[in-house]
Amino acid sequence: MPKVSEAHRAARRGEILDAAQRVFAAHGYRGSSITQIIKESGLSAGAIYSYYSGKEELFHAVVKRTFATRTTAITQASPDTPRPPGELLSSVITDLGEEIHTIAPQVWAEAAVEPEARAAVAGVFASLGDLLRAELTEWGTSHPERAGDDPGTWASRLAPVLVAVIPGFILQRLTMPDFDERAFLDALAQTLDP
Repeated sequence: MPKVSEAHRAARRGEILDAAQRVFAAHGYRGSSITQIIKESGLSAGAIYSYYSGKEELFHAVVKRTFATRTTAITQASPDTPRPPGELLSSVITDLGEEIHTIAPQVWAEAAVEPEARAAVAGVFASLGDLLRAELTEWGTSHPERAGDDPGTWASRLAPVLVAVIPGFILQRLTMPDFDERAFLDALAQTLDP
C-alpha cells in the first residue's frame, strides 16, 4: 500500500475542516451532525474518522484554524505607523472577517459549559489583547497627552476594554436587523479618538 504524504494528509484535513465550517455556519454547533459534515465533505465516514474523532473535535479544529488565520491576517495587515485606539479597533473588527462573525458566538456559548472551548476563547482574547497592546503602546509613546508617562501601562489597561467591544459588535451585527456597522465603527472612532 502506498504511503500517504503529509501534504496529502494536511490537504485532506483542510477539506474536512472546510466542510465542517460550512455546516457549523449554516446550522450552528448544536444543530449540526457528523452525518451532515460527512455529506458536505463528499468523503466516507471512515475517511472523516481517520482524521477526527467526531463533531466536537472538528468544531475545536475549525475554531482554532479560523482564529489563527484571522489573527495572522490582522497582524500582517498592521501598517508601519501605529494607529490611535478607535482606528485600530475599527480595523481589527473589520479584519476579523465574516467567518468569525458566524462562528464566534457559537464558540462563546460552548465556552460557558465546555473547558476546551473556554480555553480556546481565552487564547483568542489573549492574542487579540496582545496585538492591541503592542500597537497601543507604540502609539501611546508618541502621544503622551493620551498615554501619560507610561504608555505600556496605559495600553495594558485599555486593551482588555477594546477586546470587550468586539463581541458586542459581533452580537449586534448578528441579532439586530437594523444594525448599522458603519455608524457603529464611526462612533467608535469618534469616542476613542476625540
